[in-house]
Amino acid sequence: MDQTAPQVPPPASAAECDAALPDILAAPKDGAVIEELCFRPDYGERDFRSELDLTVAQGIPGERWTEKPWLTLPDGSPDPRIQVSILPKRVMDLCWRDRANTPHPGDTMIVDMDLGHENLPVGTRLQAGSAVLEVSDKFNTGCIKWRDRYGQDSLRWINRKENRPHRLRGVLCKIVQDGTVRRGDRLTKL
Repeated sequence: MDQTAPQVPPPASAAECDAALPDILAAPKDGAVIEELCFRPDYGERDFRSELDLTVAQGIPGERWTEKPWLTLPDGSPDPRIQVSILPKRVMDLCWRDRANTPHPGDTMIVDMDLGHENLPVGTRLQAGSAVLEVSDKFNTGCIKWRDRYGQDSLRWINRKENRPHRLRGVLCKIVQDGTVRRGDRLTKL
């Protein structure tokens, strides 16, 4: 009887990332189903929910943004431009290969949609359930955690100069109207 451990898939290579780009850029431009909702109570913690409350004042109440944001305003309070992170499903599927041993990226929403700058310029308003979001001017570069979890090649690919307008790591948004978003709702441009 073979007692070998299951093979862990290698991270996406630079060539695989480049080959996937046309398919990623062909994602729908509007009306994407919100396939996942992730609540992050603390670093590295993920709680997948069927709905989330989104508020202008508190972001997602109880999430770590309120207490431990990675970006703050000059007064030390959380920067609202990073209240919600939306990741393209096609990028997640390309890069998150070892789902048994590697944490979910942790983005608030996963959608099969083109999140690039041409489709969603800064300031674009998005309906998510009864909440309204506004696309932030803050670029999501990914971080050392992305590199450690999903590989150096995909992080370099995300941040390559010619790929930056595509927002491959996703789009950051601030909440401009309180509301509730549910898994299965559509993300639509207003």
